[in-house]
Amino acid sequence: MHIVGFILIVVGISLFFVQRHQKQRAFSLKSARPTTVAELQQTAGAIAEEIGGGSWRDYVKVVGQISCDRPLVSELKQETCVHYKMTVTREYEETVTSRDKDGKTTRSTRRSSETVASNQQSVPFWLEDATGRIEVNPQGAAIETIKVLDEFRQGEQAGNRLTFGQFSVNLSAGGSGRRTLGYRYKEQILPLGRRALVLATVSDGVGSLVLQKPLDGSKSYLISLKTDEELTQSAEKTAQAMFYGMVGCTVLGVILVLVGLVT
Repeated sequence: MHIVGFILIVVGISLFFVQRHQKQRAFSLKSARPTTVAELQQTAGAIAEEIGGGSWRDYVKVVGQISCDRPLVSELKQETCVHYKMTVTREYEETVTSRDKDGKTTRSTRRSSETVASNQQSVPFWLEDATGRIEVNPQGAAIETIKVLDEFRQGEQAGNRLTFGQFSVNLSAGGSGRRTLGYRYKEQILPLGRRALVLATVSDGVGSLVLQKPLDGSKSYLISLKTDEELTQSAEKTAQAMFYGMVGCTVLGVILVLVGLVT
């Protein structure tokens, strides 16, 4: 019983960190200054005239359309985008032998998976609103994507090379006793032409205005296709749910540990 209690306490600790992250995101969304590209350009120009350029920073949220002069092409679906993440996993079955406390041996079939390929890439892009456009450096951002592929192809691959359209990868030898069921292909992208919200620090440190990751680690850096209101409500609700889950798991875990120690 006390083992279950310890597990619940660990879960409660994990929920605490999730809750804290969601509270931090909600606070960041509320504290960031909503603005337009033109307002940022005017402010940067005024500050540069007064004290010189290169040192101005502000924490803002800007909404605009995604565009890019040199976009990426995703590896699997060949979709034009500014960010993509792909994974290819092998799903297999294997026979597992186990022995109980009486020494009796049993065999069972277990299904599992392993990643055979994964990759993600991002490129700087433009965020355009009705007043102008500003560069976005996505490095270090939490990027919310859309799913463009989730496909399972049954069967073993002939030879030692796996292909999907123009994508291919060399396969390593699978473990003995493992029977390949097939391969699952997944891909998510941040596409061109979509309206996005960027929660970031604006800086003129490179000679032009750029939205980038905040130097203050307590401030979120987010690129999302959702609205400000949707993001804030989602973060607050998740934080609240994680709080109740944290309290419940921790209290129940402590009770089970104490009962286990007593008995």
